[in-house]
Amino acid sequence: MPNPSWRRTLATLAAVLAAALLAGLALGHPWPALAMAALGLLAAHLVRLARVMGQLEARMRPPPPRPRGGAWDALERLLHRARREVRGRERRLVEMMRAYRAVATALPDGLAVVDRNTQRVIWCNSAADRLLGLRYPRDKGASLCERLRPLPIAHWLSAGRHAEPIIDAASPADPGIRISLRLIAYSDSLWLLVARDVSKLMRLEQVRRDFVANVSHELRTPLTVIHGYLEMLEPADDEEWAPAIAEMRRQSQRMTQLVEDLLTLSRLEGQDAVEDEHVAMAPLLATLRREADALSQGRHVLTVEDEAGVDLVGSPRELHSAFSNLVANAVRYTPSGGGIHVRFAREGDGGAVLSVQDTGYGIPQPHLERLTERFYRASSSRTRETGGTGLGLAIVKHVLQLHQSRLSIQSEVGRGSTFSCHFGPDRLVERLDETHEEPQDPTSTDRAG
Repeated sequence: MPNPSWRRTLATLAAVLAAALLAGLALGHPWPALAMAALGLLAAHLVRLARVMGQLEARMRPPPPRPRGGAWDALERLLHRARREVRGRERRLVEMMRAYRAVATALPDGLAVVDRNTQRVIWCNSAADRLLGLRYPRDKGASLCERLRPLPIAHWLSAGRHAEPIIDAASPADPGIRISLRLIAYSDSLWLLVARDVSKLMRLEQVRRDFVANVSHELRTPLTVIHGYLEMLEPADDEEWAPAIAEMRRQSQRMTQLVEDLLTLSRLEGQDAVEDEHVAMAPLLATLRREADALSQGRHVLTVEDEAGVDLVGSPRELHSAFSNLVANAVRYTPSGGGIHVRFAREGDGGAVLSVQDTGYGIPQPHLERLTERFYRASSSRTRETGGTGLGLAIVKHVLQLHQSRLSIQSEVGRGSTFSCHFGPDRLVERLDETHEEPQDPTSTDRAG
């Protein structure tokens, strides 16, 4: 049902047409009069339409319309109210944007909004100038890869939402500042690059590493003396002391292994890279099989599969240390009669994976993410029973990081675990000779976790 303003408009139109018709009848020619009246009405409506269009196109808010009748007046009032509401929303949005920008500017972390497709800077806060050398609006539209040289981040940016955080890197603005970088893909077309100053954390971490290394070195000599004197004691001389001496030997050996693992971990943490060598996998897998047999002593079913047909590039000593830790853990945490399966195979992305699968106790899901932390134990009592130091998986993680590789863990309580070392295609080389002589045992055969 039409509202009153439209009824008034229709009444006005009918009155004009009726007056034109009566005037035409009086003159004897009604149709020209009707045509002139219709043209007059059309001209009046066009004028009002032009006025409304002008108000819509004007950037300044027009004055409120005077309260008059008619559809055009009602339309002007509706438009005025709608524009007032839109301007109110715009004002609130602008205030919110200013508040958010003020918050982002006040953050101590460097922030940069980057276009996903072009990898160019859209906006950055003031902290990005100190940490990344980016300044707004000077660097608006600049290529992020070029502005952050010499950081090699092109490949990292190409990973997008799957990019792993860069934990420690030198700031392109100040080499004395150490930064961490994180890429957050918060929309389909925009990324948020977050840079954090971790210089203090890195200095504290270096102090911790030095402390652990120094203490471990200092403990090595007295432990060697204690262990030597314990070996000289004959338990058979006094049956009452036999259990105590045997326990002291076990604990001294465990302490010695803990010191060796700490020294190994400190050495790995102090390295930025490894010297790449050709690592023959066939003899290395044979060595792992012999070590597993020696630890198991016939209590488990051991199988080793070499399906990859390729070798690795890296440090033979470090890779043997990592693989040996995984195999030793599988033997320790698998009950007698269980199975341990070592498999070296290719992956779909062109890389390779060495996996160690067992049918042991399994690990509860909440513990999986923290297994590679130093001294973290999913079950403290079971670790002590098996003689683990709590450092084996930390050693494995650092060795793989030095080889640009990663460790994945799958486990289910009561059904066993699978630890997999994933190597990229650039870490693979063709296996030229299947009759390599077995390499000498590495000087460090770190184990256990």
